Order: sequence, then structure tokens, then C-alpha cells
Amino acid sequence: MISLHYSHKSSQDSHYGLVNKANNLKKYQELCRKTAKKFDDADKEILTWGLGIAGEAGDVAGCIKKTVSHNNDQRDGIKENIGDTLWYAAMICNFFGWELDEILNENFKKLQARYPEGFSEAAAKRGGKRIDWNEKK
Repeated sequence: MISLHYSHKSSQDSHYGLVNKANNLKKYQELCRKTAKKFDDADKEILTWGLGIAGEAGDVAGCIKKTVSHNNDQRDGIKENIGDTLWYAAMICNFFGWELDEILNENFKKLQARYPEGFSEAAAKRGGKRIDWNEKK
């Protein structure tokens, strides 16, 4: 059986470290915009990006299944499909006018608040509180 185990390093990345990556994320998001098909119909556009990300996530799952269940190492496919999934995520952000760095920073804050000492099952059973992205800041 092929092992999918990884070396997990305790992340000492600070919030500043994540924020500092914003320029790279903005460049990536702009590159995604430049390489994407242009649409005249907004419904078709968001449908394309939404179904695209679902398809790529399915491809990631398929590669993991083949690696584990079929003893057929698909780690390169997993990596490629994660990249494609991120491309579609960037395009969804572009569609709604969101910045990837904003979303990652909000997620970072949420995870720090939820798991200040690291993951625990008790903290995971928080009751499903979600971020209101429409809330004025």
C-alpha cells in the first residue's frame, strides 16, 4: 500500500506571514483572470466556475482513491488537480470581486479563534457558526 502520510510541521507562521503573501495572491488571481475564457452571460460564467471547482475537487478525490485503494500512486495527479481547484477558486473570487488574501485572512482568524491551542474535537463541535461575508466591516 502506498503511504499518503506527510511530515506535519508545527506552523509558526504569523498572521503577518500570511498577509505578506497578499501580493503573490493578487498576481495569481490576475493571471487566472487573464487565462480564463471571457463570458457575456454572468449566469454561464459563475456556473462554469462553480461546476469546474466541483469537477476538480472530484478529480482530487479520485486520485486519492486510486492511490489508497488501487495501490496506484497518483500524488502527481493530486497536486495538479489541487492547482486546478485553486484556479477555479480564484475565478469564483474574481466573479464576486473578492480578493483571495481577504478570504484567507478571514479563514486564518476563524481558525485561530476556533482552535487557539490546536485542533480538538470539543472545539470542532462549535455549533456551525459561519462568517457573514455580506456584513459591513
